Amino acid sequence: MLSTHKLLINLNEAQTAAVTTDAQHSLVLAGAGSGKTRVLVYRIAWLLAAEGVSPYSILALTFTNKAAAEMRNRVAELLDKPANGMWIGTFHSIALRLLTMHHKEAGLPKNFQILDSEDQYRLIRRVISDLELDEKQWIPRSVQGFINDKKNDGIRANEIEDFGDDNSSTLIQIYQHYDDHCLRGGLVDFAEMLLRTHQLLLNNPPLLEHYQGRFGAILVDEFQDTNEIQSAFIRLLAGAKNRVMVVGDDDQSIYAWRGAKIDHIIGFKDVYANVTQYKLEQNYRSTNNILKAANAVIKNNAKRLGKDLWSEQSEGEPIQYYGAYSEYDESAFVAEEIEKLIDSGIDGDQIAILYRSNMQSRLLEENLLKHNIDYKVYGGLRFFERMEIKDVLAYVRLINNRHDDVGFERIINTPTRGLGAKTINQIRNCAQINQVSLWDALNICINNKVLSARASTSVAAFVNMIDEFDYNHDKEDLNPLFDDVIERTGLRDHYQKEPPEKALTRLENLDELLNAAETFVKSEEDDQIGMTALASFLAQVSLEAGERSSDKDVPCVQLMTLHSAKGLEFPYVFLVGLEQGLFPHQNSMEDPEKLQEERRLCYVGITRAEKQLFMTYATSRRIRGRTQGCAPSRFLREVPQDLVHQIQGNIFTTPRNTMFSNQESSPFAQYSPGILVSHKIFGEGTIIELSGQGDYTQIMVEFQQHGTKILAAKFAKLDIV
Repeated sequence: MLSTHKLLINLNEAQTAAVTTDAQHSLVLAGAGSGKTRVLVYRIAWLLAAEGVSPYSILALTFTNKAAAEMRNRVAELLDKPANGMWIGTFHSIALRLLTMHHKEAGLPKNFQILDSEDQYRLIRRVISDLELDEKQWIPRSVQGFINDKKNDGIRANEIEDFGDDNSSTLIQIYQHYDDHCLRGGLVDFAEMLLRTHQLLLNNPPLLEHYQGRFGAILVDEFQDTNEIQSAFIRLLAGAKNRVMVVGDDDQSIYAWRGAKIDHIIGFKDVYANVTQYKLEQNYRSTNNILKAANAVIKNNAKRLGKDLWSEQSEGEPIQYYGAYSEYDESAFVAEEIEKLIDSGIDGDQIAILYRSNMQSRLLEENLLKHNIDYKVYGGLRFFERMEIKDVLAYVRLINNRHDDVGFERIINTPTRGLGAKTINQIRNCAQINQVSLWDALNICINNKVLSARASTSVAAFVNMIDEFDYNHDKEDLNPLFDDVIERTGLRDHYQKEPPEKALTRLENLDELLNAAETFVKSEEDDQIGMTALASFLAQVSLEAGERSSDKDVPCVQLMTLHSAKGLEFPYVFLVGLEQGLFPHQNSMEDPEKLQEERRLCYVGITRAEKQLFMTYATSRRIRGRTQGCAPSRFLREVPQDLVHQIQGNIFTTPRNTMFSNQESSPFAQYSPGILVSHKIFGEGTIIELSGQGDYTQIMVEFQQHGTKILAAKFAKLDIV
């Protein structure tokens, strides 16, 4: 048996206090890089070795299979024996285990089937069809999100308040019919697994009593990410006597959009009696300058329990700020700095580029390729491999070359135009018999009246649309063509109907494709051989898509969204696009709760860095085909100036304007770019630029709700926030 002395020798003071606690309930606030998994693993070992708790009494819950496997393996390694008897797993795996063991009590057949997301989507489409509802009005993806959200909140269809309007009544009806289908077929979706497990225990007192008697020690990882039904499941198993230890970080709660509720960790002491709180503030990852920056930013959030990260490491390098002239300058700077790091002997996999929005990867990818730097888009696809981008490009390829069968196949029924498999097969068979392209076969089918009247009308409209794109647009001016394709094909509306977070990402990517088309310049070589700009663009896209992003054995730079970066760490981090409206995101700037989550996301980004952090912004950026002035993110100004080295740009002081011969004597010297101000009509905003002098001074302000305004300083009466 592992000795308690040997167990504790590897822990710091705060970790030891949490591991050895005798409190009934424990809240462990584990800051980034402070060893939360270590505390959970050693806590389990302490319960077994020091308190004599049976392994059968331990239930440990986490969110990913990877985290569960790591916890299980580390416990086994620490104890020097298999972690048998303990239930260590994800919420879903534990729920599945309980439902399998007690399928009769849960009202399920023995061989019930788990529905993945796509299976669930198809069943919802079937239900909508059975109810003779129009998919264009009752969008399957949105309905799927509605059902899962309700289940995550522990709400059945018959428990939803019906306000009598068509929208709520129909959604309730779809939800109920969907549940009926699942019940008849013995089908369980992922959200249902947790809801049904909770109801299994709640509705079977003897069974609940059994498991409350068994699991005397319940441990929960990443508690800040729990949704309503997960939190309720823990409370139910805890009962009045069991000990609960939750480990998490309120400052890293960034998943509200998928049901996580920060109130669960903030209000833990209000729900459970006799709670002892522990703070893990010693960070083993980052230099102190990085930690001081993270602390300074997150302190601006009101909704937090509070802690300060620190490290025994050195102060480290100052944080590097780069104010770019544009997003092109920004991405070029990042690629050049990464090239310098790699040339100095740093492996690419030691470097990460983090961004708020998926669409930001395009220019970064382009510049990394120019510098021959291997890279990988972590947890996602490269820009030109994304579905919405490939859909638009398939239309454009067909406009450029009617005999592009691959492009034709992709978009003949995308968005859906009511063509079934039978119609598509008729066109394929015609192409095969006549040895022609699918486009030519389609025209043969129309002319020979092979297709049904409905299908013929639909495909004729498709043919006319493609021809009109070709006739109406100059192939040297790409932006109007791409814009017309996105709008007239219905692709923008098609993606708008997806769940909000996914729809936003896809629409931002479409806008970025328009930027790519607007700014594309064909090479001299392509011009010399007579290629149109359109043909040159498509060729360049194909070459970029064909380029290796990285070989498996080649250390490569990691590109990822900030949400994907949680739980990871890198010696060198580039946090890009720190501008008002981009990060914090425009959709969050008017909502105090959402703005605080954006700040937590920034905190996550900063604390990914171990040795060096670069933070960049652009003073102008193309958005939906228009170049707009950008104000530096408020998060930049929240980092103390003494922690920062400004490579280019200065958000802390006003650059001396050539029109201000004596800035200090100006009656408006208190105003400078980057300062947050408030206007009685336009509300809060950030100063972008000053011009003129004396009574003729003008101030450009990016207001959160009213966009960019140029105001006369003398009359604006701006208050500094």
